Amino acid sequence: MVIYPSVPKKMINCLYIENIYTFTLTYQFRAEMKEIVVAIDFSKGSLHALEYAIALANTCRCNVTMVWVDSQSSTLMPLQSEIAELRDEARKNMEDLMHEYKYNLRFSKLGYKLRKGKVYQELALQAKASGAGLVITGTHGVTGFEEFWIGSNALRIVTNAPCPAITVRTSYNVSRPLAKIVMPVDHTAVTLHKVPFTADLAKTFGAEVNIIALNSSKLKTIQRMIDNAVLKVEKYFGDNGVNFITEKQNTDNIASSIIEHARLVDADLISIMTDGDIEASSLQLDKFSQQLINYSAIPVLSNHPIEHFSL
Repeated sequence: MVIYPSVPKKMINCLYIENIYTFTLTYQFRAEMKEIVVAIDFSKGSLHALEYAIALANTCRCNVTMVWVDSQSSTLMPLQSEIAELRDEARKNMEDLMHEYKYNLRFSKLGYKLRKGKVYQELALQAKASGAGLVITGTHGVTGFEEFWIGSNALRIVTNAPCPAITVRTSYNVSRPLAKIVMPVDHTAVTLHKVPFTADLAKTFGAEVNIIALNSSKLKTIQRMIDNAVLKVEKYFGDNGVNFITEKQNTDNIASSIIEHARLVDADLISIMTDGDIEASSLQLDKFSQQLINYSAIPVLSNHPIEHFSL
């Protein structure tokens, strides 16, 4: 049984710790993937993320909701007339996007929401309110400069999302089919938590999962833990009809090895875990995840640890 986060329960340091609800491992992915939330600030990166979301939604047959957040008016615009003008302009831009993109969704609907507050918190709240199964945001990585707020908020959006989140670079070709997913497996307690969602995504898109068993330690005990984790993943994928291959690799730099491996096998997505501490994952993104999101030219699917998880 796998347990996913749901509605807010209480706040810690102004961030949310969620209640939980349950699904069996045989739940239908398309039934649960009812909506994809996309962060929109009208920059090139956010519009690219929208196109990526639409491409996924056409296979998942789920709705897409664009979310714009007014994060500036309260401090930079003291006059109510200026605040109203900002929101009117944002609404007009959203309507223009609706007109331009709504017919690209073949089986579902495109919509939008205007919210006010901190970008990452409002994205999380909207995703919770609409029961979204996936959050998508653009990112420019560590090079270059992206205007508006997408670039500076991408990591926080991923961290606070109540569901898996995908970050996609503007340079990525969104018309590529999702045919190959790289999924690293290590010795940590949460490495298996990404398996059910990754499996469902792979089945929905007919993708192959490339399991890469990564070991950065010379200890035999660590290697045995990784081998045992890989066996569990292979059994789960086999039982659920997921095509996969497994490769092993010793490395001194796990993030760099994953990125290079994904490039060599021409992967379309990298599926990772965020912070290994369930409570800490609500407060900050770990260094490993940051490196992958910042440096990977391939979209990165970030999965959060799940309470009471078993595979």
